[in-house]
Amino acid sequence: MELNIIWFILITVLFAGYVVLDGFDLGAGMIHLSAKTDEERRMVLNSIGPVWDANEVWLITAGGALFAAFPDVYATIFSGFYTALILFLIMIIGRVISIEFRGKVDSQTWKKSWDIIFNLSSYLICILLGVSLGNIIIGIPISADREYAGTFFTLINPYAVLTAITAVLALRMHGKIYIAVKTEGAFQQRISESIAPSLYMFAVSYLALSVWTWIVYPVATKNFIAFPVWFLFPAMIVLAIVVIPAFVKSQNYFRSFIASSAIIVFNIVITAVSIYPNLVISKPLPEFSLTIFNASSSPKTLEAMLIIACIGVPLLLLYQIIVYRVFHGKVKFDETSY
Repeated sequence: MELNIIWFILITVLFAGYVVLDGFDLGAGMIHLSAKTDEERRMVLNSIGPVWDANEVWLITAGGALFAAFPDVYATIFSGFYTALILFLIMIIGRVISIEFRGKVDSQTWKKSWDIIFNLSSYLICILLGVSLGNIIIGIPISADREYAGTFFTLINPYAVLTAITAVLALRMHGKIYIAVKTEGAFQQRISESIAPSLYMFAVSYLALSVWTWIVYPVATKNFIAFPVWFLFPAMIVLAIVVIPAFVKSQNYFRSFIASSAIIVFNIVITAVSIYPNLVISKPLPEFSLTIFNASSSPKTLEAMLIIACIGVPLLLLYQIIVYRVFHGKVKFDETSY
């Protein structure tokens, strides 16, 4: 297998890991304000508090891998999405500050203010991710010198907006399932009862997005038509959507979480298959598209970085396993709690 393809797969895995893990953080943030009491909101914060920073390591690793393997793609995306990227970073900072500062002052006004920041920043991060994903699928204007030829508002198109809505609904559901895993009692019961409606809303939005993609952007389905085996992934998403309500009803929330994680992972894989061998599709001039072959580093660089990745990624996985092992189980308040 060519090094370019190996790196394409590796970057797909890293971004999938980020969306699955930081996805339930964002989902928890989106439902944070729906908690009725301060204790319930603290439950939400403490369910993600020990692990959110470990989850975001995946984003840093994925960005570093993209820069190392496909520097032209990194430059084009980060210059073209510069405003969105700055907003993304501001929202990440806002979430971190709100988590850490909320409990520092015994004031309802103080806590309420940080709750709102935490909630809004979670939504906006998810929206920005969804808009970016939508534009990656349908393409962005790129000039002959590989520079982004649009504006920030070029990215705000109807398809990207629907992708963002679908992403919000998916991660809200994902977050609810995670909260159900980590909590117990009346709060867990109320959250679990809201999972099915969230799932159905996501399913409707996802179906609309899929039909739109199939009809309006047939280029995104060419690899599926050429190799029908890839239809296994959409089929697995349908299966996961079907089984989640049964798992929730039987209070097997961990299996529900695995199923919702599978939905996210398979969607990232579907996106990768849809754009392959492109990394950034140029629209309306596809000849300017950046592919895994014309925008990659030298073979020597890819080879050297692959050796580093073979060392670093297992360490990342080990770190993640240790963190989740140490902080497994239901949320319990103590003197170190948020």
